[in-house]
Amino acid sequence: MGAWNPWRGCRRVSEGCKYCFIHEGDKKRAVDTSKIEKTAQFDAPIRKTKNGYKMKGGQRVFVCFSSDFLVEEADSWRDECWQMIKERSDLNFMFLTKRIERLMDCVPEDWGDGYENVTIGVSVENQARADQRLSLLQKLPIKHKTIACQPLLEEITIRDYLTDIEVVVAGGEYHKNARPLNYDWMLKLREEAISKGVAFEFRQCGTHFIKDDQEYQLSYRQLFSQAKKAGINWYPDK
Repeated sequence: MGAWNPWRGCRRVSEGCKYCFIHEGDKKRAVDTSKIEKTAQFDAPIRKTKNGYKMKGGQRVFVCFSSDFLVEEADSWRDECWQMIKERSDLNFMFLTKRIERLMDCVPEDWGDGYENVTIGVSVENQARADQRLSLLQKLPIKHKTIACQPLLEEITIRDYLTDIEVVVAGGEYHKNARPLNYDWMLKLREEAISKGVAFEFRQCGTHFIKDDQEYQLSYRQLFSQAKKAGINWYPDK
């Protein structure tokens, strides 16, 4: 598993961005998140040593987790990224976006029904955003689609949007003022995913977590350990 952040910086676009880890991390480092710029890692997938590519083939590469791959300010750089993605057909690239409505204006001319080595995940945080973004996702030509219900801010249903989805991941928000996450919301999403034969992963609890009508305040490490301890991840038989 690798990471590739060709640019950094982002802008808030919806309710789930309020305590975004990108903005919160930049705040601690006194960095202006609104300044979107290339990073020194821009050409990482095609960098070589005398023995070949530095980024070894066969792995999943998480793209642009310091920004949004479809952010408008990166439009002039994205074509170069698509060329690198095409060149590195031995890598599986994956990115999340809250800007799925921009996809068809941002893909290369030979996109067709999608690149085999690209997975696109759409992030949703409430029912309004789920209906808006996932209805678009259903219609778009993408080989591999995922849904990220994270940070989940309310109980939602996504049952009608699970056609051709490979995995649903879900989780809460990390911040001292985080909106609470109710465990029952996770169980409902899990049930919907299973009913459609779609993999489900409970990635993290929220700082303020509700289970069986009890409220808990969790540390950063506990977000992941407690989610894992719940043991509710589900995968269809291959």
